[in-house]
Formats: sequence, C-alpha cells, structure tokens
Amino acid sequence: MITIAIPTIEGRLHGHFGGCREFTFVQADPENKKIINTRTVTPPERVPGLFPRWVHEQGASVAIVGGIGHRAIALFAQQGVAVRAGEPGAPVESVVTAYLKGRLMNEPAGCTHHHDDDEGGHHHHGEHHHGHE
Repeated sequence: MITIAIPTIEGRLHGHFGGCREFTFVQADPENKKIINTRTVTPPERVPGLFPRWVHEQGASVAIVGGIGHRAIALFAQQGVAVRAGEPGAPVESVVTAYLKGRLMNEPAGCTHHHDDDEGGHHHHGEHHHGHE
C-alpha cells in the first residue's frame, strides 16, 4: 500500500504546488493498480519549506505535482518523498491511475521564475493544457 499526495483544486491537479489550498491523499494498491481510499485535507498555513515535511508526516511516499520550484523538489527528496510530474487540471483519479500504470516517471523540471523574470513574478502553469488520457 502506498500513499500519494496531490495538490488539488476542485478535485483536479493544481497547476502550482506552492499556491494550493488543499491536498488530496490517495491510498493505493500498486500491485493491483487500484485506489483504496481518498481524503482531501487543508494544509497548515503556508510557511516556506513546510509542505514537503507535512506531506511526509501524512504518510505519503509520492507527491504528484503540476508545477513546483527546485527548492521544494529538494526538500521532498530530504523527506524521502518521490516527486512526479502530472498534467495540471487532470482529475485526481486519472493522475493516480497514470502513476500506478508507470506513466508518470518524470520528475518535474522545477520552476525557475522566482527571481528576475520579465513578467514581474506573474505566471500561470498549465492553463494551455486541456488534454485528457
């Protein structure tokens, strides 16, 4: 049995990890590729560096994210939580099923826009993605 953490908005993968207001934790059976249990939790107030530790404390060994910064990826690694890239806007069930079937093997590239970008810090991940599996 594994627990997968997914930053969500309205039951779908949130496009940016740091901006999410809820996480969905999915217990899954990797052998039978089945979802056993799903629960949605409001994380503690956002403090830089807190979410990876909190996700680990919730029992998750995998986090599937849309967009995420390099520092957060490193903090997840320190907690022993594998980070995988999912399709922003995809329903939780399809993201988890894709992971269980071995289709989400890539780590996210990591956002590098936090300093000296041309757009004054405004960015939106995944708004151009509308594909489904």
